Amino acid sequence: MSALRPFCPALETKRKRTRFHRARSLPRILVMKIQFLGAALTVTGSRTLIQHGTKNILVDCGLFQGFKHLRLRNREPLSIPASEIDAILLTHAHLDHSGAIPLLVKEGFRGPVYSTRGTRDLCSILLPDSGYLQEEEARYANKRGFSKHKPALPLYTQKDAVASLSSFQPVEWNHPIDLGQGLSVEFNRAGHLFGAASLLVSDGKTRIAFSGDLGRENDPMVPAPDFRGDPDYVVIESTYGNRTHEPIPPIEKLKAVVNRTIGRRGGLVIP
Repeated sequence: MSALRPFCPALETKRKRTRFHRARSLPRILVMKIQFLGAALTVTGSRTLIQHGTKNILVDCGLFQGFKHLRLRNREPLSIPASEIDAILLTHAHLDHSGAIPLLVKEGFRGPVYSTRGTRDLCSILLPDSGYLQEEEARYANKRGFSKHKPALPLYTQKDAVASLSSFQPVEWNHPIDLGQGLSVEFNRAGHLFGAASLLVSDGKTRIAFSGDLGRENDPMVPAPDFRGDPDYVVIESTYGNRTHEPIPPIEKLKAVVNRTIGRRGGLVIP
């Protein structure tokens, strides 16, 4: 048994104060933490959480699509309450990246959604349409009675989607946006889609690039990717990570499909 140490209130108080002052005087080191909330082990539901100090920033907020077990994940709560997310950084308008924004707003998100003007304009079409389709699917499920939920409810409505559009704050290309607590983000052209961007997020010490979906160098419809910056880390979409795009121009591939379809007297639908 160890020897008992005599107790001295004054000495104990001094020791506690010393420990407190030393701890308080140590510099607080803030680092960015990344958590993947979607698009992991699947290619939809893109959602990446950046935490820095008390800031919670979400890169993309997409719907899980495809098989039922994936779609059910849309109804699962995030690892963080929607009300505690400070901002959304949206790379582009496709629903697997943007489609859950109305749901997040419905659940209490009140921060800005930073995006390019092109992305905002496309979302003003896609998100209300997604809400309409959600309502249609719920109506059909109730009519046919195949849902275990009574009644079946949409993830969000067309009205919810329209309301979420007021959260969008368009940004300029290659212009740093202050996110607070030393964080900033810059939007660079990613090709792929009208308004699509790659992001460069920085805390002043470390720079992380989020690729979004990348387009081709020679796309006839949208500008080629034009990433500026020198990131320390890259988080890259890998839907095509195991494939090299063929050098054949897309117009030549389309021509071959058209000619082949006409040659067999088939029908061709171009959306």
